This record gives sequence, C-alpha cells and structure tokens, in this order.
Amino acid sequence: MSSSTVSLYLDPQIRDWVLFPITLVMILVGILRHYVVVLLQSPPKKQTPEAIREQRALIRSQVLRATSANSPAPPQFYTSISQHLSQAFVAGTYLKDGPPKGDAPAAAPPNPMDPAAMDGMMAGMKTQMVMMVPQMVMMGWINFFFQGFVLIKLPFPLTLGFKSMLQRGIETPDMDVRWVSSLSWYFLNFFGLNGLYRLILGSDNSADSSRDMTASPFAAAGAAAPGAPQDFNKLFKVERDNLEFSQGLYSWVGAEVEDRVLRKYGKLPPA
Repeated sequence: MSSSTVSLYLDPQIRDWVLFPITLVMILVGILRHYVVVLLQSPPKKQTPEAIREQRALIRSQVLRATSANSPAPPQFYTSISQHLSQAFVAGTYLKDGPPKGDAPAAAPPNPMDPAAMDGMMAGMKTQMVMMVPQMVMMGWINFFFQGFVLIKLPFPLTLGFKSMLQRGIETPDMDVRWVSSLSWYFLNFFGLNGLYRLILGSDNSADSSRDMTASPFAAAGAAAPGAPQDFNKLFKVERDNLEFSQGLYSWVGAEVEDRVLRKYGKLPPA
C-alpha cells in the first residue's frame, strides 16, 4: 500500500504517556547535569598580588595598543603611559619574581605531571562522565520501554532522505517520512533543546549537547589552564615591540573636536 492511501491515527495516550514524558525528562536531565557540573568544578586557586599585577600590566598594555587608532587618551598622556610601560617591560618591573638576573638559569619547561595539570585532566574526565552517562541511560530507557513507537507527525513535507533520520527503529518502507519514531524524537530533542537551555540557564551552560560530540576528556590537559606557568618576561618583550609599532597608528579621538562640532551645526564651512 502506498503512503498516500493510508491514514495513520495515533492514540492520544501516546502523546500523554510517551511524547510529553520523553521531552520533559530530557529537559530535566539537561538542567540537572548542568548543576552537577557546576558542583564538580573546583574553585579557582587564589593568586598572589604580584602575579595579579603581572597579568594586569600585560592587559593594560594590550588595551592601550588596541585603542591606539581611536584613543581616548590625549597625546601627552598616551605617550607617557606607553613609554612607562615599555621601560617597565624592559626592566622587568612588573615580573612577580622581580627583574631577571643575568646569570639566572633558564626556566624549566612545564612538567606534564604537574598536579595542576592533573587536576585539570581529572576535572575534564568528570565533566565528560556527567555528560555521557545520562545520555546512555536515556537512550537505554527509550529503547527498552518505547521501542517501535510512532510519536508525532511533522506538519511540513520532507524528502525521503530524512526517513532514516526520523524513523529510527521502525522498518516500514511505506510509512510517510513525516512520522517520527521515539528514538528519533530523542535525537531531535538532544540537539534541539540547546536553545531552551540557553534561555533557562544562560549562554554559558553545561547542558549544551553540541559540545558533547566534540569535547575530549583530555582536552583540559593540553589546554593552558588559568594558573599554568607562562614566561611573562618573553611576553613583555613582545608587547614592548607591539607598543612601539602602535605609536605609529596613534590617533586621538578628540583631535579638532571643536571644529567638527561647529561644522556639524553649520557654524563653519565644510572642510
């Protein structure tokens, strides 16, 4: 029989006892795992005032350089701040360990077995377990109790290429492609509820399912952690060169502001 001559009617109890429960459980599981991930996150380690000053000096220079093309600072202030930062970077004034000594040995490379790196790797593995285990339990629950159920019919036409995606677990070649099986409804919710999670939990939430497919439990070990050691002496030298380059791009946003205001209101002829 062709799909055009067959009408399929669903029992309303399928909507009440299968469709709605699957959707509601997936929403609640996503919210629950978000808060579990938040509870598993370790508090950031407290940094010393010298380390904070070292980081803030680099950020201050980057902000000054990024706004050089339309700088709010007048020329005398911009030149004074730029020269002060350049001299401090060369002398090592802002380094947390003080200015470098000429006979000091080179800094040792970071230890891959450092406790901070191991803590980051363990935190990534715990987060991945919280992400993966609920999804495996949900898929097993749907396969055990609702295997072969047809839940809903989409209100718009689709091509036959969507049949394998929307009717997983149902081997019926004559069924209209718009009918959705229980397992396919799970996958649609798995990727389609991310917008709802962002609305409820905010954009930076741990219930986003799109990150589950690409994240690795060992990614935190390779990425630079916030407290990972960095050679600020080299960073300061590079930033000093960038400051000197940005001085050639400097332009004060308030230059000739009086003439521009008068021209805007027609008090002066156009330039």
